[in-house]
Amino acid sequence: MDSIRIVGGNRLTGTIPVSGAKNAALPLMTASLLTGETLTLENMPALADVKLLGDILGNHGVDLTVGGKRSGDDPYRGKRFSLCARDIVDTTAPYELVSRMRASFWVLGPLVARMGEAKVSMPGGCAIGTRPVDLHLKGLEALGAEISTDGGYVLASAPKGLTGARISFPSVTVGATHNVLMAAVLARGETILDNAACEPEVGDLATCLNAMGAQISGIGTRTLRIEGVKELHGATHAVLPDRIETGTYAMAVAMTGGDVELAGARADLLQSALDILGDAGVEITPTNKGIRVARNGASIRPVNVETAPFPGFPTDLQAQLMALMCRAEGTSTIRETIFENRFMHVQELVRLGADISLDGDKATIRGVDTLKGAPVMATDLRASVSLVIAGLMAEGETVINRVYHLDRGFERIEEKLGRCGAKIERLTG
Repeated sequence: MDSIRIVGGNRLTGTIPVSGAKNAALPLMTASLLTGETLTLENMPALADVKLLGDILGNHGVDLTVGGKRSGDDPYRGKRFSLCARDIVDTTAPYELVSRMRASFWVLGPLVARMGEAKVSMPGGCAIGTRPVDLHLKGLEALGAEISTDGGYVLASAPKGLTGARISFPSVTVGATHNVLMAAVLARGETILDNAACEPEVGDLATCLNAMGAQISGIGTRTLRIEGVKELHGATHAVLPDRIETGTYAMAVAMTGGDVELAGARADLLQSALDILGDAGVEITPTNKGIRVARNGASIRPVNVETAPFPGFPTDLQAQLMALMCRAEGTSTIRETIFENRFMHVQELVRLGADISLDGDKATIRGVDTLKGAPVMATDLRASVSLVIAGLMAEGETVINRVYHLDRGFERIEEKLGRCGAKIERLTG
């Protein structure tokens, strides 16, 4: 099992290219099930989750072709995927595949919308909270699907097709918004999704669906209106840049007192996080290629943050901010309002010398002068990268184990950080 070794103390300088967003790429790939024509996705990240979803879609009959680089292409731009679901050969998504990645549950909506039936295993994924799928199922039932469960599987049936409805989500849910939105584009009549998630990745999916012939309005708001169409066609769509990767590298630069341009980044996708970094004493400025992040000599100031759905501070950046606040001059607080189990990285940061105490959903971080390298263990995707950030400024050597979590969401992280001066390497074993 691979691990990552970091010798801390090096300042990050240079340029880091931001990859396509994992959280956009996965639903976009799933949308290929809605048409028999080819969906071409550009700027796709090379990640373990993307590969796994490709295998899952292949089980349903989706042909996936990965294009090579063309003359003049940006060497750091992502891959080009062509997905064609001309013939759906199987409407069952088996446990052995779905249990490995929660996002694969999103095949349920497209399959029942196009094929009139689906049998999908209950999802798996990171152990960061219960994350029930009841809102997915209630949304599909509102569209006319008959839903039952049997032996750990969800069975959905709509032999006469789906019918539009008004659906009000009782809480903001990105996954259910993705799933119900993809089903609704092929439903008869109008569907209105109230209290829909308005994360940029949801907007990216809706924009792609419109390019495929869907009729969706209200993109970027809490109310999505979908006028169902009989069928969708192929399209070409570029995945938006990864705001979580952007924020992660911004915090890594801030931790080391560095100066780095994040090429391809879009500030509008994570303005709340950038504002918090500004409060912490980090300089954020736009450039022709993306954004520049710098902390030249200034100390890290403590901040108080609550995670929230977009446009609030993302839960997916909570662990990274906590790592940064370990070196702040003063006491910070972070309240996690999205997932109940998302403080599993705390004990690993404490192994590096952090001073953190927990009280329910609130973490209090008292900044320390020095972190010291130690062997630590990744517990989930975002927790793993928080340990990388801490290791960049820890004295001596930090070895992060179980980095397969990291490979799920960060492309070539050792190369990207190494090119900017970090002493970091992957140990294969």
